[in-house]
Amino acid sequence: MTTIETFEKPRRFYQTMAWVFVAIAFCGFIPTYWLKLMDGSFAGKPILHIHGFMLFAWVLFYALQTNFVANRKMTDHRSWGIAGVSLFTALAISILLAAINTIKQGELTGFANQAASFSIVTFSGIALIAAFIVLAIMNVHRADWHSRLMTLSFVPLLQAPMARPFAVMMTPPGAVGPPPVFVTLPPAIVIDLILVAMLIYDRKVTGRFHPVTLWGSIAIIAVQILCVPISTSPAWIATAKAIAGLAG
Repeated sequence: MTTIETFEKPRRFYQTMAWVFVAIAFCGFIPTYWLKLMDGSFAGKPILHIHGFMLFAWVLFYALQTNFVANRKMTDHRSWGIAGVSLFTALAISILLAAINTIKQGELTGFANQAASFSIVTFSGIALIAAFIVLAIMNVHRADWHSRLMTLSFVPLLQAPMARPFAVMMTPPGAVGPPPVFVTLPPAIVIDLILVAMLIYDRKVTGRFHPVTLWGSIAIIAVQILCVPISTSPAWIATAKAIAGLAG
């Protein structure tokens, strides 16, 4: 394999993955957001529109960044990366506010504990995403680490849009209130195929599993599983309510 071929493969792989992420983010919300917007039946708070806008902006931004790398426009990639920090910060804030809104709505409708329990999915997800992105920034000069950490950060993020079609198909007629956390496992398994793709890519191109991909995958799967038992614990429910209480 020539040096150029070795150099090009990672660029094209992560570029392809980025556009897969765009497709998941957009298509996942079709049944619960886009279609409801079109027929006027979406009844969510304004923060949900802001959160949706920030989510799509972040995914598209990442696709743009991978395109810069794939086309060897590294100066543009680094310059826009600075703006990316601000964009992700805004996204993280919107995620937290959306989660707090859900807890508050649960309190108003008699599902306070269920809403607090389910919020562990959001809070653990944003913690994972932030950790991966901070590590990616710290390793910006190690391209193999940086690209993998940034890609891993999208697995918890994309679990939400992946869960929407499952919710439409699996929610019983007349069901009210937030669902139990274990219903997040089927869409999590599907979105974890991103991890499988990354591991296969590592094995094929480098002959081994890259430590970032391997340990990052273990961390993501561990959090997905542990969220189920922890979500119903009195300690977590109290913590979630306390976080929501900070908003007044």
